[in-house]
Amino acid sequence: MPGGASGVGRAVLAVAVLAVASACGPQQPYVAPQAVAPPLYKENATWKNGAPADDLARGAWWELFNDEPLNTLEARVAASNQTLKQADARLTAARAALTGARAALSPQVAVAPSITGARPSGNRAVSQFHAAYGDFLLPASVSYEADFWGRIKSSIAASRALAEATAADLETVNLSLHAELAGDYFALRGFDRERQLLDSTVTSYERALELTQNRFTGGLASQADVALAETQLETTRAQAVDLGIVRSALEHAIAVLVGEPASSFSLAQVPLADEPPMIPVGLPSALLERRPDIASAERRVAAAYAQMGVTEAAFYPIFQLTAAGGFESASLGSWISGLSNFWSIGPATLITVFDGGRRRAANAEARAQYDEAIAAYQQSVLVAFQEVEDQLSALRILSEEATIEQRAVDAAERSLQQATLRYRGGLASYLEVASAQSIALQNERTAVVLQMQRMTATVQLIKGLGGGWTLSDLPSVDPPPPAQPFVQSVAKQ
Repeated sequence: MPGGASGVGRAVLAVAVLAVASACGPQQPYVAPQAVAPPLYKENATWKNGAPADDLARGAWWELFNDEPLNTLEARVAASNQTLKQADARLTAARAALTGARAALSPQVAVAPSITGARPSGNRAVSQFHAAYGDFLLPASVSYEADFWGRIKSSIAASRALAEATAADLETVNLSLHAELAGDYFALRGFDRERQLLDSTVTSYERALELTQNRFTGGLASQADVALAETQLETTRAQAVDLGIVRSALEHAIAVLVGEPASSFSLAQVPLADEPPMIPVGLPSALLERRPDIASAERRVAAAYAQMGVTEAAFYPIFQLTAAGGFESASLGSWISGLSNFWSIGPATLITVFDGGRRRAANAEARAQYDEAIAAYQQSVLVAFQEVEDQLSALRILSEEATIEQRAVDAAERSLQQATLRYRGGLASYLEVASAQSIALQNERTAVVLQMQRMTATVQLIKGLGGGWTLSDLPSVDPPPPAQPFVQSVAKQ
């Protein structure tokens, strides 16, 4: 026995020495992929100056619009939106997967007690007796894999990176939902402004119809003039009613975003009146740290790189240290006694000699997935710059168009006033008045649409810039305290 014990000790020592010699795994440390950022936004360089210190308000970016009903609705998104709760549940699952991966660094201890009664057959080829007996067994086993080649550490790194990517996905969903709500809200308010315009126009057309009917009664206007005035009036009324279809759809969409049934949700009509705020854009290089979708793509690159380490470690032997011990006896009375104990301990090595190319195929697949993740990251960066440039150009063009359109509105109003005076004085037919009315209404509606588009483009620009989010806001992948409320775990308002 002393010689056997010393032999076990030497074997354990040999494994320990090998562990020290092999402490450095075969994979190099991860380096994040590089993305080239332009020095300035093309549209920003010609439209308004940006400074490196420019930044959006952190968290509740929608407060830039100074709209209290919007602020109230946005707060309900964090508390009640079901899509956001799904993303939060995915983060919880990713955290649990990370905890499971970390557990592989610890030894596994198992206890399997059993009490068995048996009587073997007396006619078995190797049977020595034909009598019943009992077997009282209380074994315990410990197994531990020595992570010489970094397989377990790479697996943990992959799980952590995926959990961080899932956390960034949660922030992306959060940003998208708040932006979608703001866009729907301003679109709805734009239709309220258009409905207000049409209702005001209906009132004007009613007065014009009354005037035309009076002139017809006095023999100063024809029946055709009356019919034309009535046609314009009813057409405008129909247009006002038609706006209700789109408004209802927007109202229902907002209800879903705030987690309420559409049938029990409503918003009072409040016409859009404000101009969009000026948004600080900053430098393009800052965008790489201000978009949660870019952070998610980079974390998936890190996860793919770590997974390559797992497949590379498969080419190396697996070393395990196992130990077992316990008590076994044929009777309950002598079960837990010195004579009934047993134990065993020793290292084991698993060396795969031939697998038909399975490990090489797995490693090639992991490398291809890593290349794919890098391409996806680079693509997400390009799309981010595109989205910001799109909205900057949209705001610039819409601002110029709104200025021109306002001049058209003013000119159309002057033309309508002149046509009405000429008609009252008998110098023009009602057709001239009707034409001026149509042009004036069309230009006013176009001005409202442009205002609504500018508000929507502003929301989309804020979304493209990350909504004030930065890489330091990435949620921790460590499990939160059990009592932490949902709103605090997913929202940073």
